[in-house]
Amino acid sequence: MTTATLTTPLPATATPQKRAQRRVLPGFNITLGYTLLYLSLIVLIPLSALVFKTFTLSWEQFWAAVSSPRVLASYRLTFGASLIAALVNVVFGLLVAWVLVRYKFPGKKIVDALVDLPFALPTAVAGISLTALLAGNGWVGQFFEPYGIQLAFNPNGVVIALIFIGLPFVVRTVQPVLEDTEKELEEAATSLGATRWQIFRHVILPSITPALLTGFAMAFARAIGEYGSVIFIAGNMPMVSEITPLIIIGKLEQYDYAGATAVATVLLLFSFILLLIINGLQAWQRKRSGA
Repeated sequence: MTTATLTTPLPATATPQKRAQRRVLPGFNITLGYTLLYLSLIVLIPLSALVFKTFTLSWEQFWAAVSSPRVLASYRLTFGASLIAALVNVVFGLLVAWVLVRYKFPGKKIVDALVDLPFALPTAVAGISLTALLAGNGWVGQFFEPYGIQLAFNPNGVVIALIFIGLPFVVRTVQPVLEDTEKELEEAATSLGATRWQIFRHVILPSITPALLTGFAMAFARAIGEYGSVIFIAGNMPMVSEITPLIIIGKLEQYDYAGATAVATVLLLFSFILLLIINGLQAWQRKRSGA
């Protein structure tokens, strides 16, 4: 009797008090209050301190801090390398996700686990490993060095490091969408005489485009703020291979806290815009899935 009473759903005429007693979590007001409090302590207050510190500068001082030639050069490298890395990850991340979803082969679980390695690996360890691998005397770099191709200690190394840390974002975003793709539509297109490229272009690609755009935006946003894996392989030459996070660290070491927060605010603004884009793409993806 007791078990039946607990598992039987309440009728539609149940009072609100009885419905409230069956809720796992507290009511909306209490839950919302805890949520806002937690976000304020963890996210909003630290970011507010960043913005308020920036406000101690006048507009002329702020503009001078964020638009000096050295800082502008770091913007070009950071955003340019992040864009290139994200575009590369869209292509090869789709290929990796496709292989993991559509094929069975020995060691598939190991390959699937390796995709998450950049998530688990400390970024400094990743940077040191890539440097040892791609330097002129490294296992890979030694084959390119005789031809005058340097993979480390220049912008090339920055792009490679950002590709390394951004790949999982695209794979893990596209992979579940590919798994949910209706294969019946592909079979129907095949029966109508469509080629493999036509099936991919007109059936598969439209369904995974929102996920690809989301993965691209996430990889791009992650690359903008990357520091640990890049600092060792970049070479850190001013005006050449110096990333914006390194500019911020340098200003902090010089006790220029206001200047550091000014440059950080610029990155924060771009990151916030990218997050809005990501949320919009995710909403679009859910809307398309529901349709």
